[in-house]
Amino acid sequence: MQPRPMNRVEPAMPPEAYKTFAIVAPVSTHWRPATCAEVDCPDYRNGWRVRVEGLPPQMLHDARTARHQVNGRWVPYRYVEQRVADGETWLMFEGGQPCFRAATHRTRIDRPELYVVRDGDHRGNPRGTKARQHQRPQFWTEQFAEHQQALADAHQKG
Repeated sequence: MQPRPMNRVEPAMPPEAYKTFAIVAPVSTHWRPATCAEVDCPDYRNGWRVRVEGLPPQMLHDARTARHQVNGRWVPYRYVEQRVADGETWLMFEGGQPCFRAATHRTRIDRPELYVVRDGDHRGNPRGTKARQHQRPQFWTEQFAEHQQALADAHQKG
């Protein structure tokens, strides 16, 4: 799955004129690997299919001979090869078995988000100042409100 392109308005000022307020849950600290069942994977639930034509020979071989673990044993995937028409053949995999993307599934762990304030914007932090991580969400909210008020006051002055 391709990430969606970002649609950003071109900033009017250099990055050092901005401050970024973020609430984050990094993958490395706030997520863990998960099973298809844990993430309610539609391929696991309903099954999935792979078109044979157009697959490189090694990928086709891998799909046909793929195995997954069940109760500590490696078993082959259950599938049916279905020919729809000349030049259109599908491998139809049954539901209830891990999908081919199972290694990428993640689920949140019970850890609170990080409330961060840093200088700069999406283009970077040219001054290289250290980001501030608030210990409580209300402190982050308070700093955000104060910053917004300072911007409104500066705008009103002209």
